[in-house]
Amino acid sequence: MKNIIIIMGVSGVGKTTIGTLLSKKTGIPFFDGDDFHPEANKQKMASGEALNDHDRQGWLEALNALAIRHQKSEGAIIACSALKENYRQILSREVRSTYFVHLKGDFELITERMKQRKGHFMPPVLLISQFDTLENPIKALTFSITMTPEEITDQVVRIVNHKTEFGLIGLGVMGKSLSRNLANNGFTISMYNRHVDEKEVNVAKNFKAEFPVFKNAMAFDDLANFVTSIQRPRKIMLMVNAGKPVDYVIEDLLPLLDRGDIIIDGGNSHFEDTKRRVDHLNKKAIHFVGAGVSGGEEGALKGPSIMPSGSEEAYKVLAPYLETIAATDKNGKGCCSYVGPDGSGHYIKMVHNGIEYAEMQLLAEVYQLLRMQEKTPFEIADLIEPWTKTALNSFLLEITVNILRKKEGKDWLIDKILDQAGNKGTGNWTTVSAANLGIPATVISSALFARYVSTFKEARIELAGLYQFEKTIPQFDINTLKEAYTVARIINHHQGFSLINEASKKHAWNLNLSEIARIWTNGCIIRSELMESLVDSFTISEKEILFQPTAVNQIKSLKKSLKNIVLASVESNTPLPCFNEALTYLNSMVTKNLSANMIQAQRDYFGAHTYKRIDQEGTFHTDWFVK
Repeated sequence: MKNIIIIMGVSGVGKTTIGTLLSKKTGIPFFDGDDFHPEANKQKMASGEALNDHDRQGWLEALNALAIRHQKSEGAIIACSALKENYRQILSREVRSTYFVHLKGDFELITERMKQRKGHFMPPVLLISQFDTLENPIKALTFSITMTPEEITDQVVRIVNHKTEFGLIGLGVMGKSLSRNLANNGFTISMYNRHVDEKEVNVAKNFKAEFPVFKNAMAFDDLANFVTSIQRPRKIMLMVNAGKPVDYVIEDLLPLLDRGDIIIDGGNSHFEDTKRRVDHLNKKAIHFVGAGVSGGEEGALKGPSIMPSGSEEAYKVLAPYLETIAATDKNGKGCCSYVGPDGSGHYIKMVHNGIEYAEMQLLAEVYQLLRMQEKTPFEIADLIEPWTKTALNSFLLEITVNILRKKEGKDWLIDKILDQAGNKGTGNWTTVSAANLGIPATVISSALFARYVSTFKEARIELAGLYQFEKTIPQFDINTLKEAYTVARIINHHQGFSLINEASKKHAWNLNLSEIARIWTNGCIIRSELMESLVDSFTISEKEILFQPTAVNQIKSLKKSLKNIVLASVESNTPLPCFNEALTYLNSMVTKNLSANMIQAQRDYFGAHTYKRIDQEGTFHTDWFVK
C-alpha cells in the first residue's frame, strides 16, 4: 500500500502550493480537494454562505474513494481543509497509510493571503468560520506557514520516506550524550526537546547542527512530528527529570502512539513509579521499560551501564540498540541486560547509587585522615595511586587521584571547594527502602547522613567555636588505612547486594546477582576490580558476600586494621562515619548475643509487646513492676 498524504488547514494556508511542490519532489500525483466539490457547494461558498456537515459529506466520501483507489497504485497527495476530526476519519477510512500535514498560521497573516488570491470561489469573509470550525488534529505533521514551502516539503518527505529507528526526548546533559552515542553507533534517530521560553527554542535543531554525526538524524520541537518520524513499533527514550515530568511527557505522548509502541524511561525514577507506569500503559497496549542508566556524561557518550526492566517483550526489540550503546565487559559483552519485571531496573539503579554514596564517602574519609596528617593533596595522591594497581582499583579511586592532583594557579583546587555535598534523592530512597525491608544498609545510610551533616556549614562553624575540641594528628600507616578501606568496601557491597536480594524476594523479581554485578563492571560509576570478582563469586555461590570464603578470609586477616583506623579517628577527633559504621556493623553481625534482649524486655514493660524466650516455645508477657 502506498502513502496517502492529506494537506489540511484553513483556506489560504497554502495547501495547493505545498501539495504541488510535494508532488514534484516525490512523483506522487496531487489532487486539489476543491476540484471535487459539487457545483452546489461552490455556489453556496461564492455567495458568502458557509458549508455545513451535510454539504461536506458527499465531498469527503468522494475524496476518500480517491484515496482508496490510489493507495493501491502510486499513492496520492490531496489538499483538503479537513477541519474536523470526523472529517479526517471519513477521509482516512479504509486507507492503511495516511499522513495528515497540518499547515498552521494566524488569522491576520492568512487574511492578507486571502485578499491577494484571485479567482477563488470562497471569499475571505468565510475565513473566520473556518477558524471557528477547526479542530486541531492530534496525530498530524504540523508546520507553521512562516516556514518556506521548500522547508515544509523537505521535512514532510524526510518524515514520510525516511523513518528513523529510535527517538529520544530530553536534551539535557545525559540526553545529548546518549543521542550522540546512538548516532555514533550508526542508528538513525529523532530528537525532541520541549520549549517553554525563548531560551529553549530550537534546542534539538541547534544540537543537531553541532555534530556531523547527526547527518541522518531528525530534530524537532513539535512532538507530533517527532513521533510520526519514528519507525513502528516506535522506540522512544525519555531523558527528563524524575517524578511528575515523566508522567506529563507520557500523557502528551499517549494520543500520538499506536499499540505496541515502546516508551523507555532512562532517568532516575523511583521504582514504584516505574511499576505504576508499567501497569498503566499495559492497559493501553503500550510497552513501558524503566531503564537505569549509569556512567554520567562521559559514560552516556562512550558506553554506560544500562539496567532495563518492565516489558520483557519490548526489551527483545530494544536489545540491539541498548546493548550496542552500552559499555562492554571484559569478554566484550554489553553491560546491559534485562533485569526483571516492573520497576526492578530502577530499583537496582537506586541501590547502585546508594553503594556509590558510600564508596565516595569512604574515599573522602581516606582523604580527610591523610589531610589530618598534614599531607598535601599531591602527597595523598602519591600514597593512594598505587592502590589503583591492586584489587582495590575502581573508577572512583582513579578520579580521586586526579582530583587531588588538580591545581588552580599555585593552589590545590580541592582546597577551594566548599565542603557541602549535594544529593539528588537516590541515596535517600535507598535508605528508606532498606528501612522498609528491614535490611541494615548502615554504611549507605551513614554516607547519606554525612552529606546532610555537611550542609549545616554555618552551624558547624559556630559549634566548632563553642566546643573547641582538640584535633590531633591521627596515628596510622598507609598500609593500615589501605587494609581498613578494603574491609569497609566489602561491607558496603555486602549491604547493597543484600538489599537487592531482599527486594527481589519481596517483589518476586527473581534477580540474578551475578548478572547485575556483570553489568556494573564497566560504564557505571561503581565499576571496580571488586565488582569484577563478585561476578564469579555470585556465579559459584548464591550466598551473600560476607558468607563467601574469599570475604571471610580477607576480613579475618584485615579486620584489625579497620579497628585501628577507627581508633585513630576517635583519638584525633576526626569524623569517619562510614569507617566507623563498617566496624560497628561487622562487630554486630559476628556477635552471637546482642543487647536486643534488653530492648524486648523494655518494650514488654511499657507496651506489653511480649517477647520470646531461649528456653521455652511461645510468646510471653511479664508484669515487670517490682513491689
